[in-house]
Amino acid sequence: MRIIYMGTPEFAVPALNSIIDAGHDVELVVTQPDRRGNRGKVVFSPVKACALHRGIKVSQPNNIKNDPDFIQELDALKPDLIVVAAFGQILPKEVLDIPVYGCINIHGSILPEYRGAAPMQYAILDGKDKTGVTIMQMELGLDTGDIISAEEVEVGRKDIITLSEELAECGARLVVKTIDLIAEGQATYTKQDDSASSYAHMIRKEDGYTDFNSSAAEIDNKVRAFKIWPGTFTNIGDKVLKLFDVLPIDDVDINADFGVITSVDKEKFTVKCTNGTLEIREVQLQGKKRMSVSDFIRGNKLEVGMRLK
Repeated sequence: MRIIYMGTPEFAVPALNSIIDAGHDVELVVTQPDRRGNRGKVVFSPVKACALHRGIKVSQPNNIKNDPDFIQELDALKPDLIVVAAFGQILPKEVLDIPVYGCINIHGSILPEYRGAAPMQYAILDGKDKTGVTIMQMELGLDTGDIISAEEVEVGRKDIITLSEELAECGARLVVKTIDLIAEGQATYTKQDDSASSYAHMIRKEDGYTDFNSSAAEIDNKVRAFKIWPGTFTNIGDKVLKLFDVLPIDDVDINADFGVITSVDKEKFTVKCTNGTLEIREVQLQGKKRMSVSDFIRGNKLEVGMRLK
């Protein structure tokens, strides 16, 4: 098939590689514009870096919806299919109507659950046992198109890094199978049950804050879901403290207010939550590097009875 591929982050790289390796003709890769990194250095998206390595032309429109020249460029390529994976822009009807077989999206949940920008994070936040990948036919609604194929993945206690890697590989396998079904006329299209839908809104920086006024399990979920960004953080004194390696403990006998440190030893400390206790082994104090608790307590005061808030 003649394919245009649209994607931006690392999640979208395995699928691009798998489509190329399957022998499809990827005419163009579309990704978000370059950004400025540290010291003003230009940073390519992972998808752009992959496409250049594979010798494929790259386009980076600022806003497809308001770029008629770019839409005309896409139309001139006469693609059979546009494949989208975490691209970062909404496609207008003029683009959706261009390919012979329309546009398909690789979405990181089992639709209709977790439509929206952060499906993988919400699967972890909500303590789901399973999530997965859905290949859907795109339409104007947000992740509302017909389901073509889907595959489940176990969540367990995976963090967002591990889960997104597994879902990316799952999506890479599934999209090639789905493209073959479409090409052979064997694909089935199942309408979503809108009444069963849920929405995973874009994560904001303030979503990472915790004062421990929730269960230890919920905070553990947050730490794993927000490990890349924005992190999970609280305050110790007048400084921000980020939490990394944590473990919920069912410590019902401890009588303390939420946010209070209940024990400290060489490798960890524990904080009372409204339900259970959270064991913390790795942190990052504002202005410092990420470190183990054993390193942290060498240079910082940490005592039973102190409150994080």
